[in-house]
Amino acid sequence: MKEAKLKVSIVEHTPNPENTVALAAKLCYSPVGLEELKEKLKEKDVENLINLLRESGHHSPFEHVSFTFAIEGISRACSHQLVRHRLASYSQQSQRYVSEEKGFDFIVPPQFQKDAEIYKIFLEAMESAHKYYCLLINKLEEKGVKGELARQDARFVLPNATETKIIVTMNARELLHFFKVRCCNRAQWEIRHLALEMLKMVKKIAPLLFKEAGPSCLSGTCPEGRFTCGKIKEVRKKFKTL
Repeated sequence: MKEAKLKVSIVEHTPNPENTVALAAKLCYSPVGLEELKEKLKEKDVENLINLLRESGHHSPFEHVSFTFAIEGISRACSHQLVRHRLASYSQQSQRYVSEEKGFDFIVPPQFQKDAEIYKIFLEAMESAHKYYCLLINKLEEKGVKGELARQDARFVLPNATETKIIVTMNARELLHFFKVRCCNRAQWEIRHLALEMLKMVKKIAPLLFKEAGPSCLSGTCPEGRFTCGKIKEVRKKFKTL
């Protein structure tokens, strides 16, 4: 058992994502077919079209582009937040079929790492959860309940801190929404860290599509009202150089 670290990679994405979005937008207003549009579409046209779509809030062409991420080193608490984003596809490591008897990796909240006494209590809790998980499986197997039937019930004692792995596919429009909500300073620290890593990756592949991606306050007032972090200037500066 050990502390897990976040690891994010892009498994696959739509080839030439910005061209795809520009073609989709152009097709809406053109009498000619796709092949002719492809021939006429120049690099400057792509940039102008995407800028126009972004500025006008006409994001439906962004839905033709998707990105698939492999995510490791997040907690079950984080994955529960992630799957609330419904316009996405998920394949998550199963605690029913994957045994944790040899020990599970876990995520440690940064706040716990700042205090030796709290960190020690947390580690003891992880060890205790693993102990009772194994004990339950042994007792269930003694009574004839084996394999995934034992694991599916024993997992109820595993903590939210347990590390999980998940494959996520989102289209670009949903990613923009995801970044708007989860890059905000008010988002929980773990999913905010994940969202930032995902944003850095997609910006390298499609910088025009994600030029202004980030929390809501980048392009307007903070929607959090009295719960605002009060750091709009700092946030805007940070995302300009992201």
